[in-house]
Amino acid sequence: MSEMRQAVMTTTRVNVVAKIALSAFTALAVVMVAGCSSVVPSDGPTASEIQRSSSGDKAYEIPQTKIKFDVVQVDQRVANSVTQLGQPSLVKTFGVGGAPGTPVIGVGDELQVTIYEAGPDGLFSTANSKATNVPVVVQPDGHGQIPYAGSVLFAGKTLEGARQEIANALKAKAVEPDVIVNMTKNFSRAVSVQGAVGNPQMVQLGLSGVPLTSAIAMAGGPKQQAYETYVTLTRGKKSSTVLLQSVLDNPKDDVFISPRDKIFLTYDPQTFTALGSVGNAGKGGKIPFAAGSLSLVEAAALAGGARSDLADPKGYFVFRYEYEPVYRQVIGDSRFNDLLAKGMMANKDGRYPIVYRIDMTDPESYIVTQSFPIRNRDVLYVSHHPSTDFTKFMTLIAAPLRMGRDVQYLANH
Repeated sequence: MSEMRQAVMTTTRVNVVAKIALSAFTALAVVMVAGCSSVVPSDGPTASEIQRSSSGDKAYEIPQTKIKFDVVQVDQRVANSVTQLGQPSLVKTFGVGGAPGTPVIGVGDELQVTIYEAGPDGLFSTANSKATNVPVVVQPDGHGQIPYAGSVLFAGKTLEGARQEIANALKAKAVEPDVIVNMTKNFSRAVSVQGAVGNPQMVQLGLSGVPLTSAIAMAGGPKQQAYETYVTLTRGKKSSTVLLQSVLDNPKDDVFISPRDKIFLTYDPQTFTALGSVGNAGKGGKIPFAAGSLSLVEAAALAGGARSDLADPKGYFVFRYEYEPVYRQVIGDSRFNDLLAKGMMANKDGRYPIVYRIDMTDPESYIVTQSFPIRNRDVLYVSHHPSTDFTKFMTLIAAPLRMGRDVQYLANH
């Protein structure tokens, strides 16, 4: 009887423990439901949270930085504006250019002056030769010395102008003189080509116009692919940086180089970052373009596509710093000025923060995203669907609930 009574008491204690454990787990579940949004882990904000944080409702403020931006729904008009205006252009900074004006002789140039005489025993002729070669280096004052002609001003003159001046100076001294002036080294019309090129050097432009790509070719060409190389052209106080591939794709940007220009090539592979509910989000790191251009739909594919069990098809977002002309074209001058008044600030490159939103439940989006370009260092974010919070919550509480049932089962058996 004592053994039976002890067994009953043990069973009763186990039942009590099981009930207490089950009650505790149930209470924990209730608490977690009450604070689901803060307890359940998340890959990032939902689509509605990003929209609400825009300047249309309440500006999204990162602590201590106070970044203000706008969220723009992408349609074909927006995609076209971003494509047409979204890249810097050399021709916009330096003008169309074309072949420069008539090239002239400058300080430091080396010339070969050949003087002919009709007589056999003249100042520049002998019985064996009718000509004399006179090398000339143009001095800092722009002059050079010619025998029997004295100091001749070369700087600022064309080769023909220099030839005529020398010939006129020798008419009264030589026998029917004739003169030919050739440029041997054109140091006054040189440009610096440095950086990621095969042979960094000072490139002499000569007397004809030289476009940007030709100057780069004279320095050995780019070391890397054109779509991974940026070229910076500096002329006086003006400077502009563009992707070399864009210069090749847009011949208008292949501007003519001017003397004393500085050209610098930088190897910087184009990449973007994918976050949120995408297939490759957990792998981290940057995703390279590996091409001259990349559309949004191609970027999504490179990121592993959206996860069907987590992603919100209405919540595709592209975070970037956008050029002011594009920003104004997309949202209008009035809205842009309003954002500036609210404190929106440009980054060091003069670009402003913006978020583009795409609704992939709209069939047209699959056409629009083919023409919407991804830019270097963009962030592609696919938000999670609000319903995934409940799924994560149920997964989170499933383990303790199962444990409670297991204890109850042991108590009953």
